[in-house]
Amino acid sequence: MGNFGRGHAPRSDDGATAVPLPCPSSTRLLAIALALSAGAAFARGAEPALLAERLAERQQVSERFQQLTRASVWRLAESRPMQFPTHHPQGMVKIGAEFFVSSVEVKRRPQPYATPRDGHDRDTGAGLGHLFKIDGRGKLLASVTLGEGTLYHPGGIDFDGRDIWVSVAEYRPDSRTIIYRVDPATMKATEVFRFADHIGAIVHDSARRTLHGVSWGSRYFYRWTLDAEGRVTDASAPPEKLRTPNPSFYIDYQDCKFLGRDEMICSGVATLGGTIRLGGIELVDLRTHRPIRQLPLALATKSGLPMTQNPFWIEPRETGLRAFFLPEDDRSTLYVYEVTP
Repeated sequence: MGNFGRGHAPRSDDGATAVPLPCPSSTRLLAIALALSAGAAFARGAEPALLAERLAERQQVSERFQQLTRASVWRLAESRPMQFPTHHPQGMVKIGAEFFVSSVEVKRRPQPYATPRDGHDRDTGAGLGHLFKIDGRGKLLASVTLGEGTLYHPGGIDFDGRDIWVSVAEYRPDSRTIIYRVDPATMKATEVFRFADHIGAIVHDSARRTLHGVSWGSRYFYRWTLDAEGRVTDASAPPEKLRTPNPSFYIDYQDCKFLGRDEMICSGVATLGGTIRLGGIELVDLRTHRPIRQLPLALATKSGLPMTQNPFWIEPRETGLRAFFLPEDDRSTLYVYEVTP
């Protein structure tokens, strides 16, 4: 996401693989897995009942997350090394037993200007944006390249029950973004609109037909409206007309998920004093743009990377929650944690 100071995390071989955990066997996940394995165009044909079940599950995440405290015990249940170079992961969703991860492959890092040029403090650098489809054991199943030219930096992603939503921006603040929706069955990407700012994460409220995004470093919130045909009605509006300042400075959001009931949950990090990195998860009210619940997360790899350094996914499990983190670059490991309120 748009936190340039974060840069590339060092390579790490942290985390030995533990006993595999069974995947949740809910009707929703089974139906999605069957649709995807059969090659069905799930993104265009999800049933309303299936979407409602997914939303109920996401609301369980909100309810259980609000019961967690700093004293809650997060247990490392499993670690799964990825079997391919992941570059710099940004966003992650889990559909059935499969994971979809957005990632930026940096060919040349942006370089700072001696003096600002055209309102920018650095050049664009060069790279490629990817969306990976990965099985539960870390094997790459498929991928699609997203973006164009200097717009190669994917951000945090979300799955609305039909489409995966991905923002791809220039790798610098106050820049430009292309918003895509991707069919998870076919990996076909469709451009939805373009916007004149760096959007670092995006979620979709299908009930209210709105999109919600955060800027570089999550210092601003954005809200766009979709018409009945799925077209954005205010894409051409100046950013200053649509944005709302983020009143929270606790963390910079790296990846966000819509939970229903005007809520989204975001993970992220903050760098303090140039050396201390604080990780955390935040539940946000999309009406007021104020935090509902802020939770520091003192989980890190053996090399010291916060678990919330890069993407995450969180889901209900029995009476608790299961969270997936992918904090490392290139040679990444998927860490699976469980917590019970």
